[in-house]
Amino acid sequence: MLGSKPQYQEMKTFKSKFGYEMIVLLTLPFALITGYLVYKEAPTEAIILLSGIITVIFVFCIYLNCSTSYVITESGILKVKCGFIINKWYDIDKIRSISKTNNLISSPAPSLDRIEIAYGKNGYLVISPKDKMGFSRELIKINPYIKSNLVKS
Repeated sequence: MLGSKPQYQEMKTFKSKFGYEMIVLLTLPFALITGYLVYKEAPTEAIILLSGIITVIFVFCIYLNCSTSYVITESGILKVKCGFIINKWYDIDKIRSISKTNNLISSPAPSLDRIEIAYGKNGYLVISPKDKMGFSRELIKINPYIKSNLVKS
């Protein structure tokens, strides 16, 4: 990962796969609790408050899903952007491998259909580009030493 913001020209942008399952996992518990409160005839204020919290979480999840992207630049930088939360740059020459993963670690990957990028000595990045094969091919064009179980030569 690079420390300061590098100058770059965008080469290819990959949008993240939309994570419907993540939205459901985050909002379902609140929706069930709200339904239970309605069933038990809880105070209206409590139902309205919880409904507001559900709405904020849902809107935030949609925002993160729609704003997550991975940009490969002509200067060999992978820019990972996830809303206002994550905006990082990675040197593609330091990427060692790309592989499918089921890792549920918190990451700039709104979908559970993920890939893991190993970079540097011990670094790992979990992301979920919609076009995993195309994404891998573009990285390998810049760094042919990347080992990938996604792309067949």
